Amino acid sequence: MKKISFLLVWLVITTGVFAQKADNIINAKEVERIERILSADDMQGRRAFTPGIEKAAAFIADEFRQTGLQTLQNSGTYLQSFAMLRPKFISASCSFDGLSVDSRDVIVVTCKEDLKLDETSGYEKVSIAAGANLFTEARKYINAKKNYLVLVDTSYAKTFNQLTRVKSQLYQSEYSTVFILAAANPKRFEVSAKHTFTEQSLANVVGVLPGKSRKNEYVIFSGHYDHLGIMSKDRQGNVLTDSIFNGANDDAAGTTAVIMLAKYFKALNNNERTLIFAAFTAEEVGGFGATYFSRQYNPEDVKAMFNIEMIGTESKWGRNSAYITGYEKTDMGKILQGNLEGTGFIFYPDPYTTQNLFYRSDNATLARLGVPAHTISTSKMDNEPNYHKASDEIGTLDMENMAMIIKAIALSSRGIVSGKETPSRVDVSGLK
Repeated sequence: MKKISFLLVWLVITTGVFAQKADNIINAKEVERIERILSADDMQGRRAFTPGIEKAAAFIADEFRQTGLQTLQNSGTYLQSFAMLRPKFISASCSFDGLSVDSRDVIVVTCKEDLKLDETSGYEKVSIAAGANLFTEARKYINAKKNYLVLVDTSYAKTFNQLTRVKSQLYQSEYSTVFILAAANPKRFEVSAKHTFTEQSLANVVGVLPGKSRKNEYVIFSGHYDHLGIMSKDRQGNVLTDSIFNGANDDAAGTTAVIMLAKYFKALNNNERTLIFAAFTAEEVGGFGATYFSRQYNPEDVKAMFNIEMIGTESKWGRNSAYITGYEKTDMGKILQGNLEGTGFIFYPDPYTTQNLFYRSDNATLARLGVPAHTISTSKMDNEPNYHKASDEIGTLDMENMAMIIKAIALSSRGIVSGKETPSRVDVSGLK
């Protein structure tokens, strides 16, 4: 009984220390300082491939530097730079067993300006059958680091051309994937395609807090720092009087949380697992930043990912609450809530399951590989009045509530950060 009583007292004291530290570091004033800079007009809406996003990246990197985070792999820079290729299609031709295939039924995803292949080229021939998810299957082959000739069932005739969007931006790769809408399975084939490419640079901003005893076990805190930029008209074609889409909630709010969490855990300086703080680029144009970042890790080494997206407004349950996407896919949500006992803060399961949010945000790449990678949000996806509008400005956000949410993430994650708790993995056996 004495041991149990001592343990309870110790837990109360420990929780109090964590909470007190959080109160001292994570406060509405500091949250507003960071949020105000990221969502200011001079950031020009932080659109990918613009000077505005470069300015935002420099600010985030400087915050990481002042916090005392290490650079990724001691590279000397917080910028995780990579290039995307924008292809311009010139021509394509194809024949099956000597018979021509309509060029409109051929989509070539490649980084080669002049591609030619036939049945002797070593391309693996696979198919996408009727009833599958065309785009999920297509991305699976594109990301597999192999050369594929993919025969697409003719039942996809109406949507086949939409596959062109998967090659609007490409990571540099030596592999090619050729999609052909066809009922036949040819013994002999010839394909040729010509493209020109424009290289465009992007950068995630990444800081590291090395673990003390479990350096090779990673916990990721992330959010995307890009937004929509400057637009003269809205999606309905109406001329806008305010052309800057500041993205205060989407997702300067999540990026602010990442910076604040970095400051908090650096001050505690007791993390046993290595903590990685990542601000992703190009989420709004295809999730390219998170995808590139995720490919640099062995998914087995990543023990949890806290992706933070749009926490600036109250959730449907009011203040001191948020939801976790994919709550039922791992026990991570239960772990987090268990560490918040007595705080009055509640993490709910995602109430917008029909919108498939779990696989729509920057947690998705690692989640598909089994990592307990979840997005935390408060956004009312059925009724968020400023979502993807020029009106998403700092004046619409609740700084006190944002600070409370960030504190809740900090406190709830302490068992995972210390290595005492490890969430279950996502079951990927049923994923196509």
